[in-house]
Amino acid sequence: MIRIAILVALALGALALPSGAQQSATIRIITPPIDAGAQPFYAQALGFFKEAGINAEILKASNGAAVAAAVAGGAADIGQSNVVSIASAHERGLPFVYIAGANTFVASQHQSALVVAPNAPIHTARDLEGKTVAVSGLKDITEIGFDLWFVQNGGTLSSVKTIELPFAAMADAVVSGRVDAAMMTVPQLPEALRLKRVRVLGYPLESIGKTWLLGGWFTTSAWAQAHPELVRAFAAVMQKTAYWANRHQAESAKILAQATGQTVDPQTSRVIYAERLEPAAMQPVIDAAAKYGAIKAPFPAAELIARRL
Repeated sequence: MIRIAILVALALGALALPSGAQQSATIRIITPPIDAGAQPFYAQALGFFKEAGINAEILKASNGAAVAAAVAGGAADIGQSNVVSIASAHERGLPFVYIAGANTFVASQHQSALVVAPNAPIHTARDLEGKTVAVSGLKDITEIGFDLWFVQNGGTLSSVKTIELPFAAMADAVVSGRVDAAMMTVPQLPEALRLKRVRVLGYPLESIGKTWLLGGWFTTSAWAQAHPELVRAFAAVMQKTAYWANRHQAESAKILAQATGQTVDPQTSRVIYAERLEPAAMQPVIDAAAKYGAIKAPFPAAELIARRL
């Protein structure tokens, strides 16, 4: 069983796409239908893939394990996954490598939160002792962030039970009492708060750092080596899309709502996408993962990035 949830200043016109990817080629892209994995939806709607000579087939996955299984098994070529999951895969010998950045965590944006029911008698980390908390994947970034926050605020990890749920199921699980707290993210988080179905207890991912790379687009090292032109073209499209999305959140909200079937309020905090892929932005995540048992030991983040092709 796969337990890991695997998987700057340039004008748009200057983000040129590789000339080698002129003939249309199909890339199968798999991603959870959430803000963090929404770049392909934007690129498709804006024609960026077509301009790059890419026929993009976008597949939706309910969780990171499904993404990892699809890429590892060849059902998809490229997937979106957080750094903890890819680091864990790397440690286990799975040949996953990042080729482009996805969502950057920016603390001031409050992109993710730990929520509880509005009237729940839970007001501090210690109030969660003996309770059940839902995360998007066991030992993924949401659980690591929760662990760090919980310990920093006086909690005892052995006293809490964590279970895995899809992001889309988090609010219902809290409201129904199936879980006592849940890690939620955009676009589901703002809508649940607007409807007052949940309230925020804390922002655990901010315990890792103020700004860091949360996730990226990965493939297998074999696929990257066999398709260097497509890798370069895809990475350029993701960079171009990140630049656009970071500056057009009202427009991107409409595309995301159509792609996911969920309400996306353009006035709420949205994901900030990485406009470049840098090891330094991943290192704090790898270090935290090692501290809380997602991986056995820290290692240089550069090992997770595909070699220049």
